[in-house]
Amino acid sequence: MSTAAITHPAAPSPGDQGIGRGGLIIIGMPVLIVCLCFANYFGLITIPPGPRVVMIFVLLISMMTTGMPISIALGLTVLIFIFTMTEVPIDAVALKLFTGIEKFEIMAIPFFILAGNFLTHGGVARRMIDFATSLIGHWHGGLALAGIVACAMFALVCGSSVATVVAIGSILLPAMVKSGYPMRFGAGVITVAGSLGILMLPSIPKVIYAVSTNTSIGALFVAGVLPGTLLTIMLCTVTWYMARKHDYPRMPRASWAQSVRAFRDSIWGLMLVVIIIGGIYSGIFTATEAAAVSAVYAFFVAVYVYGEISLKDVPRVLLRSANLSAMLLYIITNAVLFSFVLANENIPNALADWMLALNLGPWGFLLVVNLLLLIAGNFMEPSSIILIMAPILFPTAMRLGIDPVHFGILIDVNMEVGLCHPPVGLNLYVASGISGLGITELTKAVMPWLLTMLVFLVIVTYWPWLSLVVPKALGMM
Repeated sequence: MSTAAITHPAAPSPGDQGIGRGGLIIIGMPVLIVCLCFANYFGLITIPPGPRVVMIFVLLISMMTTGMPISIALGLTVLIFIFTMTEVPIDAVALKLFTGIEKFEIMAIPFFILAGNFLTHGGVARRMIDFATSLIGHWHGGLALAGIVACAMFALVCGSSVATVVAIGSILLPAMVKSGYPMRFGAGVITVAGSLGILMLPSIPKVIYAVSTNTSIGALFVAGVLPGTLLTIMLCTVTWYMARKHDYPRMPRASWAQSVRAFRDSIWGLMLVVIIIGGIYSGIFTATEAAAVSAVYAFFVAVYVYGEISLKDVPRVLLRSANLSAMLLYIITNAVLFSFVLANENIPNALADWMLALNLGPWGFLLVVNLLLLIAGNFMEPSSIILIMAPILFPTAMRLGIDPVHFGILIDVNMEVGLCHPPVGLNLYVASGISGLGITELTKAVMPWLLTMLVFLVIVTYWPWLSLVVPKALGMM
């Protein structure tokens, strides 16, 4: 915006006035609900239990619509509700703040974030791309196919979709454009393929779900391998068809010697898969300890093996990881309080009774869950959705006989879809920054692969064997 535009604003149009009224409504809604809460506290009105339950969610949603960060919105909602609507002592709230995150499993989150940062900037992604290209680069759309396979390989060791998009996209997208691919095609592929980062082996959303529902982290990790492989094949099939239809470039076939050399160069990164699965399966360490081992191993590979991060750059990587970890842990702390309020009001059990009374059955319930999570994906990022929705939906799922590991993978796939569409799809914004495409244009570009993911969601939802066969085969269930 120019200085002139700021100094001499134009007269507001009717549309601007409409936006002003909408803004007043957005701001006024949480203020009105807070006033009702305090009116109940001072005895001016009496709010029955049913409307009180509704007010919790309306207050949370109305605060988020003002642009307030989800963590602060959660905290304020909880404190206002506890102070004005319940008899819970403040001492119990302070105690819950500490005991809520005093779980050994939560330590996996900062360790996986640290490992992901070392892997992203340590040359692992580039070597995985070279290896994938040497295998399938000569097919129709070879570079795009290599990007999907590289995303799958990087997802096996990273655990973050955004990191996967950054690591693979920043290297592959310029190379695709240089080879003659349209930027829209390349950005669409990488945006959706990057979502594999939270489905394959390690995954921060899986850790958060496990902590929220007391599900085995190790079982959740390996449960995503087969679904992730199927999604990789489905995305590759769509990409190959489109590339063949539009006659996109193919690369020269690599010799066996080139493939072997590319594999040898990437073996240090791929060994992390063996360490994670082998360590957990053999009982050498837990899933949380596997995260710590991954961080140390990623540091060693990035600094001493590949040498793409110098020791003087390590503090910067540590600081970036600490910032992201602190943000996630702050959200988790407030979400634990929110879950405490829900449990205090008996909301999860009441919801379970209501859902069972509807006689939807497991299939109907899973359809409702998918719709709720897909809608939530329009407003919140994955960690917040899981922390809020998992404690509410989990009791109903258990009473309907749905396996907790299968339910966790289903939620994970829903989070993948949410990462790839506006208005809060993080993968879209990261890919937009790398490619220079606008969000609207990029949204249109991802549609073929996004529709593929919706088909995949249906498969995962109603074919639990896909998610459960590997953990059962490894004796983790």
